[in-house]
Parts: sequence; structure tokens; C-alpha cells
Amino acid sequence: MNLRRDVFQAIADPTRRAILMLVATQSLTAGAIAANFDTARPTVSKHLAILTECELLEQEYHGREVYYHFNPKKMKEIADFIEPFRNMWDDRFTKLETVMKKYKSKK
Repeated sequence: MNLRRDVFQAIADPTRRAILMLVATQSLTAGAIAANFDTARPTVSKHLAILTECELLEQEYHGREVYYHFNPKKMKEIADFIEPFRNMWDDRFTKLETVMKKYKSKK
């Protein structure tokens, strides 16, 4: 049974997160990406395949070279999932701040 990976599985790995950070500002080849890691190039290629499968990276061919581009639209899926949690914690911190200000003003 072959299960398709999703973006959350892709970003669970610290190496893949580091790759995303590298290509967030510029397109890079697999070799240029691999040069930033102390692992074998096939290992980096496997990470690139997972990120591409999950559509966090897109490939663009220039002759024999493949450049990897960051896909910010797919990151929105992650941001949309996290947003309710962010709102919940912002609300809790605001309430805590209110309680602390009341306590401080009573002293």
C-alpha cells in the first residue's frame, strides 16, 4: 500500500525544513542544495523528492539542470491549519496579560 505524503509529513524532518529555508529566497539545483549538508547527495535527493511530491517545491528544467523553487501556495495549507491555534494562544495570552495588569494595579 503506497500512501501519499502530505505537507505535514514533509516538514516534520529538520533537513527538509532546512531545504525549504534555502530555496525560499532563491531557486537552486540539487547539487547546490546538497552542498549545504553533510549528507550524501542521494539522501538530499530523497528529501527533494518528498518535498516535490508534497508540492512544497516545484521543479524547473534548464537543459540538464533541474532548479527547485519554493511553492508558497502550498505553505498556506500549513498556515491555515495553524491559524486557529495561534488565535487561541493569542487570546489566552491577552487574558493572562489582563489578569496580571489587574493584579499589579492592586498592589
